[in-house]
This record gives sequence, structure tokens and C-alpha cells, in this order.
Amino acid sequence: MKKVDLHTHSTASDGTLTPTELVIAAKKAGLYAIALTDHDSVSGVDELMEAGIKHNLRTVAGVELSTEYEDTEIHVVGLFIDTENAALLRQLREFRLSRDNRNQKMIGLLREEGFQITAEEVLARNPDAVIARPHIARFLVDTHQAKDIQEVFDKYIGEGCRCYVERYKITPMRAVELIHAAGGAAILAHPCLYKISDDVLNRMLKEMKTAGLDGIEAIYSRNQGSDEEKYRAIAKKYGLILSGGSDFHGENKPDIQLGTGTGDLVVPKKILLDMKMYMRSFRGWEQVSS
Repeated sequence: MKKVDLHTHSTASDGTLTPTELVIAAKKAGLYAIALTDHDSVSGVDELMEAGIKHNLRTVAGVELSTEYEDTEIHVVGLFIDTENAALLRQLREFRLSRDNRNQKMIGLLREEGFQITAEEVLARNPDAVIARPHIARFLVDTHQAKDIQEVFDKYIGEGCRCYVERYKITPMRAVELIHAAGGAAILAHPCLYKISDDVLNRMLKEMKTAGLDGIEAIYSRNQGSDEEKYRAIAKKYGLILSGGSDFHGENKPDIQLGTGTGDLVVPKKILLDMKMYMRSFRGWEQVSS
């Protein structure tokens, strides 16, 4: 059975493979298609598309937007987006400015803890990336100031830790609007990761559905037990299409492999084909090819 991976990250955000390397790895893994969904960035998409043509692999232009709902961080994936859309690009610029300010504050707090680190040094090691916490953590590991990335998160820059700084976010509903403005399909990412009650999840889904939410990432690397069954039922309840992916980040999440997640992930080609059919039939988005 041919498989796809509709949730991956590259060096354009916090992954460790370039978009070209990601395509080569996907081809080697025997995948039918991949989507690049970097955090609040589309800067790697052009390279991904070019590499896909060169290596005969189907590719999907995507993004993963950071949002907040009732004090919980929620991610919304956009697939088949127009990476030149003005409204989306304006929002991504705002995210980047906010992220840069946040990084400066966190690095300042780390320096107060005794670490030798500057924003310029982190950027120099990752010149083409949208700098985020994994880059900061990796710098401390690479310069032998910390044992591993997880230690840096657990002790210093994880949520609630003493060097953690909140970041600017939009609402999930606004993310849906932006993705639609860019011609894409809006997908609620990895619902299994959100520490919210079923009541809050359903309230959010109702609001997102009113805004035009298209789908839910029911097939995901960190699903446990009956999670996939639960999210498939939710998709049916709200009339949502299914999506799935590994959330591959390369060495920044070494337990997650491209296409297979933590070992048993299967996102069949049919998921992508059904999504394309939905977009053409119900959204009238002619730019989605067969």
C-alpha cells in the first residue's frame, strides 16, 4: 500500500533536513507524497516543489500556524496553500517579528542562568531557519553546555520553566480564515496532544467548523490506544475530511521517523486522494491537480 506523510518539518522552521533532503528521504522511504508544514513559515516550499519534480515525488505546499484557544496552544495545518498570498505572508511576518523578540528574551534569561549564548550565534548556525526553541536548545547541546535537547526543555525553556517566554498567537478560527484566503484546506493538527477536556475540544471544533474548518489530523504519530478511532468519529460528526502525518522533525524529534512516526504510523494514499476530491468537489478549488 502506498503511503503519504502530510505533516513534516524542514530547516525552514525547526526540522534538521533541508526541503531537498526531506524529498530524498521520502523517496527512499517509498512514500507516494509528502507535505511540508513548517511552523509559521513557507520559505522552504519552493525548494520542496523543485526537489519533488527532480526526484519524481508528489509534494504539497503547506504551513502549520500557531494559535491559542482558552489558554491552550493549538496548531492548524494548511495544505495546498498559495505561498504568495498577501494576507498569509503578512501574518507570517508578524509571527517572525514576535518570535525574534521572544528568542531575545529567552536567550537573555538563559544568560542570567550562566549559559554562554547570543542570538547572533544561534542564527549563524541556522542562517535560513525561523529560529525557535529547538535551535536554542541544540546550540547549548552542540556547545557542550547541556546534555541533550530534552534536558534544556525540561529545565529551562519548556512551558512553565524559568526561561520560558510566551509567544504571540492568533485564534484557530483566524488561522482557518488565513488558510482559506491562501486557497488551502484547514486541518486541526494532532488533537491528541492538547490537554483539554472533550467539552472544550467540541466547543472549539464547533467554532472552527463555523469558520470553515475542513479536516482533522486523525492519523498521527503520538496517538495512543483508541485515539485514532475517536478522531475519526469526530471527523464524521462534524463533516470533516481526514488527514495524517508523522510530524517529522529529523534529529530534533529522533523517535519520529518520516512516514512511519514512532514505528506503526500508516497514512494511506487514499487520504490524500480523498482530500483532493473534497477540495475540487466541495470547495471548487481547481488549482488542486490530480
